[in-house]
Amino acid sequence: MKRVFYLGFLLLLTACASQLPGQATRPDNLKFPELKFEFPQVERTTLENGIEVYLKADHDLPLVDITVMLGGGSIFDPPDKTGLSSLFAACLETGGAGPYSPQQVEEMLDNTAANLTVGSSSYAYSIDMSLRRDDLVKGFALLADILRRPRFDAQRMEIARQGLLEGVRRQNDDPRSIAGRTLAQTIYRDHPFGRVARITSLNNIHRSDLVHQHQTYFRPNNLSFAVSGDIELNELRGLLIQTLGDWKPAELPDLKPPALPEMPKKGSISIADKDIPQTTIMIGQPGIDKNNPDMMALKVANYILGGGGFNSRMMREIRSNRGLAYSVYSYFQIGRQLPELFIAKCETKCGSTLEVVSLMRAQMQELIDMPVSEEELKIAKDSLINSFVFAFNNSHSIVTRQLRLDFYDYPPDYLQTYRQKIAAVTVADVQRVAKEYLHPDKLQIVLVGRRNEFEQDPAAALGMPVETVDLGLE
Repeated sequence: MKRVFYLGFLLLLTACASQLPGQATRPDNLKFPELKFEFPQVERTTLENGIEVYLKADHDLPLVDITVMLGGGSIFDPPDKTGLSSLFAACLETGGAGPYSPQQVEEMLDNTAANLTVGSSSYAYSIDMSLRRDDLVKGFALLADILRRPRFDAQRMEIARQGLLEGVRRQNDDPRSIAGRTLAQTIYRDHPFGRVARITSLNNIHRSDLVHQHQTYFRPNNLSFAVSGDIELNELRGLLIQTLGDWKPAELPDLKPPALPEMPKKGSISIADKDIPQTTIMIGQPGIDKNNPDMMALKVANYILGGGGFNSRMMREIRSNRGLAYSVYSYFQIGRQLPELFIAKCETKCGSTLEVVSLMRAQMQELIDMPVSEEELKIAKDSLINSFVFAFNNSHSIVTRQLRLDFYDYPPDYLQTYRQKIAAVTVADVQRVAKEYLHPDKLQIVLVGRRNEFEQDPAAALGMPVETVDLGLE
């Protein structure tokens, strides 16, 4: 039987081959029509009380996804209560709402197969809810209670506090966590960007602080909805008016973030001596915000330097050519309101720590000193342009992206001009922005590993002063 099948398969292949006109075309000679990408359209409306609404209808499945964003966040936390926004978000999610206890809210979510998560970031609070279309009325009613009438149950607050305290107690377990907070503290010092929650600051937070956060930031004129799924705009408006329409707008606090401190003018090395077999390396320096006109050129430059995976110079030199690391990469944290950081990371055995740092700095210097090749430039631009479409891989990513762009005041044509601006970057642009924004001699370098296994004295090897990191948690 197998023999008959095999012979039949050969005959089929022969028949198909006989239908091919002439010699087969090489894959690299195939011609395809130009791809045309149409930006997905998002519907928008604003309620009378100031709630902004974004909708991307999608009727493929009887599901609805909701994201709510409000201005606020950890950048406004008092210094002696660092961690307040994280605790607030946890208690908003688990502390009950309206007439419902925490247990009742959990049962409602379980019985309707709905998901609810609340988070905080530097500049915002967010609530995400996913539910079936049949449960829209119940879901929006519950969401309105969470937004307007959170209970901040005392017992659940203590559970959430203990979870955050355990995170603080364990933060020295992860060398990457040590490196990240050390770098932020070195550059930003006592600015909110440089602060981390401590045992003392978390224990200094009371239920009244959570109530104050809610009263300060949770106002309809500070709130935006992004909704996708099996719902139309008129129905969505009706549900929002029914549950939130009588919520009166109010004066909002000043949401201008505190100014950054003066940035370090000289490079430094911070060493956390930790008994682990490899060193976590994190190097960084001040970067840019979204309004910087060189943002696209820096995206291309960073792709070539360390952001392009195996196409990047750092990966090629440190991993592929020398076998000193499994992964090495770099990126710019594009600040949404304030400039954030350029960061490069790597992990290597302790005995090659200083060699790898020197190689990372050398790759930065080479990008400054020498023009990149046209081939490198083309690979970087093509990759960034071609990967752009993956930002729109489902309806909810489309609508939330539009919400966030508006929330953070990106230019109205940001998405429409993104690919053209990347395509316009030249060899000269890459070298120019490398010279302006990369400073290998002013890097803040953080090393977490066995110091006694470093090849030589770090100060002598790298020409920078050395400080020892205090790993205290209080």
